[in-house]
Amino acid sequence: MGKKAVLLVNLGTPDSPSTADVRTYLNEFLMDPRVIDINPISRTLLVRGVITPFRAPKSAKLYRAIWDDKTGSPLMHYSLLQQKALQQRLGDEYIVELAMRYQNPSIASALDRLKAALVDDIQVIPLFPQYASASTGSVYDKVMELLSQWPTKPNVSFINSFHDNEGMIATFADNALKHNPQTYDHVLFSFHGLPQRQLVKADHTHLHCLKASDCCQTITEANKFCYSAQSHQTAKLIAEKLNIPKEKYTICFQSRLGSDPWVQPYTSEIVARLAKEGKKSLLVFCPAFVADCLETVYEVTTEYGDEFKALGGEKVQLVESLNDSPIWIDALEKMVREN
Repeated sequence: MGKKAVLLVNLGTPDSPSTADVRTYLNEFLMDPRVIDINPISRTLLVRGVITPFRAPKSAKLYRAIWDDKTGSPLMHYSLLQQKALQQRLGDEYIVELAMRYQNPSIASALDRLKAALVDDIQVIPLFPQYASASTGSVYDKVMELLSQWPTKPNVSFINSFHDNEGMIATFADNALKHNPQTYDHVLFSFHGLPQRQLVKADHTHLHCLKASDCCQTITEANKFCYSAQSHQTAKLIAEKLNIPKEKYTICFQSRLGSDPWVQPYTSEIVARLAKEGKKSLLVFCPAFVADCLETVYEVTTEYGDEFKALGGEKVQLVESLNDSPIWIDALEKMVREN
């Protein structure tokens, strides 16, 4: 029997919280043409001349706030635990490698190890539940770019998205139960944001984006690859699993960059509105992330928490990400074996 491999790919993290390492990470990340999808000259001037010189010192300070001296960044820590746990579940029949789309361990180094192991099949799982050109699409590009240089190629398959995966939904629901969701005034499903233009580009049919205000509320043939539509579906399934009524939760998007319009509503604006309405406690899911990271641990817990309290709120509670939950590892194993 031939050797099988699984390549887990997450977004990435700086090698350290130093300003130099954060700058290196941001440059690689933001220079990806699928992340900032403008002409190359403008992108270079914007990223290297404006964004990273100003953003790197600020981001380094935030990374230092969440960095552990022994385990590094939360994203790296939990990604390694996921790799180890999945390897144990799959046994000797598979080789499980971990890579980051940006920085280390690189996709190139992971593929080199699989090449040396003479694997026959590689199943690539971009660790992004909802498909987006700037995340999953970028992983596709990088893997295929590198494999194109191999004289001989193994069978390769990709997991496109898993926004409605039962195990993923069950894990978020199980994590929420620890916090008694029924005791909170309101629930937020806060997804990572994307520029609106990227959603429009993903609409090959030109039938839904910008033509219907509620086009993302239901998955259809026309929008089945839409990041926003998949995000709405994820939130709906988690809410149904926990019996959270529709009027008690809001779907929103965080981490926007620049002045162009991004997917709305913005999490920061929803947090402010709920505080002004007199809400005192918020429970926040971040279902675009399979591992806790800067966007969950700091942006939600600290930044939004401080903003909410400054406006009269009392508590913002983050629902932990999938991390190394046994339910999530079960889901990963099933995903591999069924594909």
